[in-house]
Amino acid sequence: MSNDIKMVVTGKVRLSYVNLLAPRAQKQGDRLKYSTTLLIPKADVATKERIDNGILAAMQEGVTSRWNGERPVQLSIPIYDGDGARPAGDSFSEECKGHWVMTAYSELKPQIVDLAMKEIVSSTEIYSGMYARVSIRFFPYLNSGKKGIGCSLGNVQKLEDGEPLGGRTTAADDFGGGFGMAPVQASVPVQQQVQQPRFSPQQLLYNPQEPAYVPVKPQQPVYQKPTYQQTEYQQPIAQSIYPGQNLDPITGVPFTGGSMGK
Repeated sequence: MSNDIKMVVTGKVRLSYVNLLAPRAQKQGDRLKYSTTLLIPKADVATKERIDNGILAAMQEGVTSRWNGERPVQLSIPIYDGDGARPAGDSFSEECKGHWVMTAYSELKPQIVDLAMKEIVSSTEIYSGMYARVSIRFFPYLNSGKKGIGCSLGNVQKLEDGEPLGGRTTAADDFGGGFGMAPVQASVPVQQQVQQPRFSPQQLLYNPQEPAYVPVKPQQPVYQKPTYQQTEYQQPIAQSIYPGQNLDPITGVPFTGGSMGK
């Protein structure tokens, strides 16, 4: 155990906004950091007293090493009352009620162990809502003209599970009650899974405002043998250029008597 008063090991606290397995930036352009928010019960007076002493020790260090021998009038402190308002003016979430609220950061990955001091590597074991002990350290800072006390994240010892925060549920929550479960049906062969369409293509094309269309099969033309009218040949009667005189139809000369063609 360190004798540095600025270093504090908390009692049982609840963790929120857990980023212990992978670092993230708080806002665009910031450096990647591991972090978690500590919800410290107000009933844990001993932990709150150690935190207050650690903050006072960091202030004294800041006066001598960071702030030119003077304690700033406006000094940012990293711990807030969960029953009050955030620095932005809005209220804390419901789980913060009855707690002191503080966020710790680190660029180094913290060690996470269980009660037997065995390292926890499963991501399902580390989540917002679990209970743990956390080692933290307070330090003074001067950044872009802003002066205050920061809180550095050390290591985490998980104590027990808790109700997940942020909408996360457990498998027991989802499947253990048996309420609202859809009946499990036996598997159906693939051949029977194909459903018939509700409407046939003919029904989809049918318009009740119009008469139903019935396609008519075209009829093949029937071949009919052509018929020809037989006419009798009639010998033309030769006419003489002289009225009342007949012509021989063979010789074409006027018929004078005797046999034709002579």
